[in-house]
Amino acid sequence: MGILEVQNVNKRFGGLQALDRVNLNVEAGTVHAIIGPNGAGKSTLLNCFVGRLTPDTGSVMFDGKSLLGRKPHEINQHGVSRVFQTPEIFTDLTALENVMIPAFAKRDGAYKLNPFARVAGESEIRDKAEEALKDVQLADKRHQHAGEMSRGDKRRLEMAMCLVQEPKLLLLDEPTAGMARADTNRTIDLLKHIGETRGITKVVIEHDMHVVFSLADKISVLAQGHVIVEDVPENIKGHPKVREAYLGEAQV
Repeated sequence: MGILEVQNVNKRFGGLQALDRVNLNVEAGTVHAIIGPNGAGKSTLLNCFVGRLTPDTGSVMFDGKSLLGRKPHEINQHGVSRVFQTPEIFTDLTALENVMIPAFAKRDGAYKLNPFARVAGESEIRDKAEEALKDVQLADKRHQHAGEMSRGDKRRLEMAMCLVQEPKLLLLDEPTAGMARADTNRTIDLLKHIGETRGITKVVIEHDMHVVFSLADKISVLAQGHVIVEDVPENIKGHPKVREAYLGEAQV
C-alpha cells in the first residue's frame, strides 16, 4: 500500500471532464511527479488532495484514511502540506515570523496573529522555526521582511512554513516556476536534502523536465484528465503516448 492512494477519481465542471478515472499510488518516502500538457488536470487533482475540491466519484486515501469530506485545515493537521505555485506568505512579516505562524497552527489548530506574543511554548516554536529556516538555507535571512525577498527565497520560505508543520506528505505545485536556472538547481538540491534528512514523501507538479527527471522516483503523465502512463523516469523519456500527448500526434 502507498501512503497516498487515488482510485477511480472523476471530476467534472459542467461539460468538461477534468479528471477521468484517475488512479495513483504514491509510495512513502518517494518523489512522485505528475506531469502533462496545460489543462491535463494536474492542479485539479492536487486540489482534490487538499480539500479545495471534492471528486464526483472515487476515493483519495492518505495514510490509511479518507481525505474526502475533510476541510483543508483538517487535511493539513493530518500531515499534508502544500507549496503553491504563487508563494502564499505574509509579506509584512519577517521570515522567522512567517514560519512561526504555521508552527503555532500545527500545535493549537488555529493561526496566531502575533507570533511573538508571550504564550506557552513560544521558545520551542521559535526553535522549530529556526530549524526549518536552516533546512531551506534561509537562517541568515530570518529577520528580513518576506516582501523584500527574491522569488527564489520566497519559495524556500514557503517550504520552511510547510516543514515546520512536520508533514508526512509535501505537495509542490510548480516549485521552480519563474526561477532562473541557478535558483532552479538550488531548489532541486534543497528538495533532495529535505528528502534525505526528513524522509518526507513528495508529490511534484512541474513543467520543467530538468526538475522532474532530477527528482522523481516515479512519474504519472496526465492527458485530458486521464493517466496515460505511470512509470519510472527512464521509461517515460521518449514514450510514444507521452510524445503524442505533448506534440499532438503519434511518433513512430
